[in-house]
Amino acid sequence: MAETLIVSAQTDRKQRYDELLPQLKGLVHGERNVIANLANIAAALRQTFDFFWVGFYLVDGEELVLGPFQGDIACTRIQKGKGVCGTAWAEGVAQLVPDVDAFPGHIACSSASRSEIVVPILSEGKVVAVLDIDSDHLNDFSQVDIDSVEALCRFLGQSVFS
Repeated sequence: MAETLIVSAQTDRKQRYDELLPQLKGLVHGERNVIANLANIAAALRQTFDFFWVGFYLVDGEELVLGPFQGDIACTRIQKGKGVCGTAWAEGVAQLVPDVDAFPGHIACSSASRSEIVVPILSEGKVVAVLDIDSDHLNDFSQVDIDSVEALCRFLGQSVFS
């Protein structure tokens, strides 16, 4: 079945998130395959916001392993506490990075990435994955992105990963 997103092009970012999130919930409703759901969510986020890179890293032992994504080739494995993704996993809190070059220990999977947000996904109180969104513009993310992506990740932790 083909899916179509309906998001107003002329709205601000918060309004686009508000329009998109219910559609994402509907998109994954009834589908039990985690990979399929994450793949569609990554595609929908990139399509809606034209982000440079959107993807998931899944916890596998003491590493994050690349999961479904949209964008350029990415790092395959990230250690806990390393880079922005590993830090989000280790600390269990969202990371908002206005300039990736200023983040100590940033892992440059792509030199075109300029700013980034990473939000952990918790299921049953444990981080099971992170959602990583990169922009090729400096300071492209705000608290609006963090709040909206955290809401999405709470939903994923409670429904897709449970």
